Amino acid sequence: MNSDNLPPTEVPQGELQPAGAPTWSPERVVVLLVVATVIVTAGYFLRDDLTLEALAAREVQFRQFQTNHPVAVYLVAFCIYVAVTGASLPGATPMTLVFAWLFGFWRALLLVSFASTAGASIAFLTSRYLLRSAVAARFGKQVKSFNELIEREGGFYLFTLRLIPLVPFFVINLVMGLTSIPLWQFWVVSQIGMLPGTAVYVYAGASVPDLNTLAAQGVSGILTPQLLTAFILLGLFPLLVKRLSKSSLFPRISHPSPDAQNSDST
Repeated sequence: MNSDNLPPTEVPQGELQPAGAPTWSPERVVVLLVVATVIVTAGYFLRDDLTLEALAAREVQFRQFQTNHPVAVYLVAFCIYVAVTGASLPGATPMTLVFAWLFGFWRALLLVSFASTAGASIAFLTSRYLLRSAVAARFGKQVKSFNELIEREGGFYLFTLRLIPLVPFFVINLVMGLTSIPLWQFWVVSQIGMLPGTAVYVYAGASVPDLNTLAAQGVSGILTPQLLTAFILLGLFPLLVKRLSKSSLFPRISHPSPDAQNSDST
């Protein structure tokens, strides 16, 4: 398939999915049942500790600990975020929202921006030096396509993928490890490209009021102008980046060179 004949900044969906889609095997069903049982059991025995009032009291304790030991709290949060993203585990978005709720907009934005980029770089290096064969076997088509586009467009292509997330970030991290892009460029471009999306989610998390406010005011404590603005931003951001992907702001991706097209078709 000639990737240069695709619509602007798009990647064929068939090539985004690794071979062997997950199936509902008996083992998977057993694992899900075990997890569900653990969650229900824990909820039953901890039901008195999971009330809004009890959680609000725990939040006050945590925020007091954070005030007394800020470096330790931020360092642990940073390491957790790096570990999750570096291991390509799910949970980055919920962590972003929670950290923003706990730390506020600017501190959370700084922490999440650097932690997400550090985690992405760890996945990048792991793919390049430790899992090269496995990643190449699983994402072979993407590796070839990404390599050609990186050689032709440089870091601009990575910037486009980060700003307009048509490909899952964990796939970008792994596949980019097998391209010719240097680590420093991967870090800088990734951090800049992910920053707008990160800021939107951090703003949403920072807009959620503390639990004492929710306990005192109920639902009315949630519906603040700031939180409503955050929901609007979360809804508009995907539409904005989709429109941006089709605009002339990305001419090199939208209009590949004839030489590249000819070389792909041979």
